[in-house]
Amino acid sequence: MAKKRSREADGAAEAPDKMVQDDESSDDDDFDMVNVDFEWFNFDSEIDFHGTKSLLRQLLDVDATLFDISGLADLILSQPTIGSTVKVDGKETDAYAFLTALNLHEHRDKKSLAELTRYISEKAKTNEALAGIPNLLSSGKHVGLVLSERLINMPSEISPPMYGMLIDEIEAAVEDKEPYEFSHYLILSKTYHEIESTLDVEERRRKKGRQDAAMFYFHPEDEVLQKYAAAYGSYDFTKIGEAVADSKRAFQEMGVMPRGFMILIEASKFADAAKAIGEYLSPPS
Repeated sequence: MAKKRSREADGAAEAPDKMVQDDESSDDDDFDMVNVDFEWFNFDSEIDFHGTKSLLRQLLDVDATLFDISGLADLILSQPTIGSTVKVDGKETDAYAFLTALNLHEHRDKKSLAELTRYISEKAKTNEALAGIPNLLSSGKHVGLVLSERLINMPSEISPPMYGMLIDEIEAAVEDKEPYEFSHYLILSKTYHEIESTLDVEERRRKKGRQDAAMFYFHPEDEVLQKYAAAYGSYDFTKIGEAVADSKRAFQEMGVMPRGFMILIEASKFADAAKAIGEYLSPPS
C-alpha cells in the first residue's frame, strides 16, 4: 500500500511510492518476466495537462466531444493535493492512470463542470435505478464527483493505493477547512457488453448468436464499489452506435459496446468501500 503523501503548499509530494508489477507467463519459453515500477505523484499543472485530457477522453468515450475536456483537465489540475497520477517513467512523463474528486457544488459555476453535471443528471433520468441522482445534484449538497481512468493494459492492483490516498487527502483537506466535506461520492465510470457485429451479417445469421450478454467492467473495482452504493446503474452514451462497437471488436466475433456507469455512495460508507477494494484487488504479499 502506498503511503499518504504530504499536503504541502506547493502541492509537491514526498518521494513517490512504488509498486512493482511482475508479469510472468506460465510458459517461460514464450515470454520473459517484465518488471514495471509504478510511481504515484500529485497532479502537476506544468506536466499533466495533456495526459489528463487523454484519460478524460477515454473515460467519457464517444461523448467526450460534448464537453470542454481542456476545462475539466484544468479544474482537476487546480487541486494538486487531491488525487493521484500513476506513472512508470518518472514525474515528467504522462500519467498512465489518475484518480480525483471534484466538488460539484463548489464548482457549479465552472462551465466545464456544469456541462458534465447536466449530462449526468440527464443520463440518470434514463435509468430508474439512478432516478434520485438529479434531485441530489440540485439540492445544494456537496457531492464529490470521482473521476478515475487508466490505460487499458494497466493492472487493477494500482486502484487500492489510489483510493486509500484519496481518502487520506480528503480527510486532511477537511481538517484544513477546504471544501471537501461531501455528503455523497458519485463515481463516473464505464461498463461494456458484447453485441453481434454488423459486419459479416450473412455469416452470423448462420450461427447461433449470444443474446443478452452479461455486463463487464472496465474497472474491476466498480463491482466492489456498487455493493456499498445507494444507487448504481448504466446509461447509453449519446453518440454511441453499432459502428463504434465494430471499430472496437479487435479479433473477436462479438463487438464491444461501451456504456456509461454511475455509482452513488454515501460519504459515511466510502472509506469502507475503499477498504473493500484493497481486500479484493491488492496484490498478494
